[in-house]
Amino acid sequence: MIVGYMEGTDGRLLTNLVVEGIDTLPVSNGWDNHGKTLGHIGPADKVDLVVGHLHKVFSRTLDVSAKDVLYNCVIHKLPIFLLVPECNWSAARDCLGEVADNVILIDPENALAKILEKLGKAPSCAS
Repeated sequence: MIVGYMEGTDGRLLTNLVVEGIDTLPVSNGWDNHGKTLGHIGPADKVDLVVGHLHKVFSRTLDVSAKDVLYNCVIHKLPIFLLVPECNWSAARDCLGEVADNVILIDPENALAKILEKLGKAPSCAS
């Protein structure tokens, strides 16, 4: 299993994923050059899920929408988890626009459990 992660994703979360037997791969929104651009992600990459923060897929100043950044993830049915405090989920859905239904918002405090659940893995220890 492979989780693609955007720049700024919590290192503890990534370390815990590795400990759980899940590989990680840096991915980019296309302008931060963090890793493989999400616009180039496809089935051959064998990425099972993408995780990152809302600000990595949405900008009010750049001429790019969340749909533009996440397009390949959506067409390849790749689960997208965005880390957003639960109290901000409604506003985050507004920012995501027409791709809001393709994104799973998770509170950063529950990220590991939710990702492992989606990947069908039980955590090896309580965190």
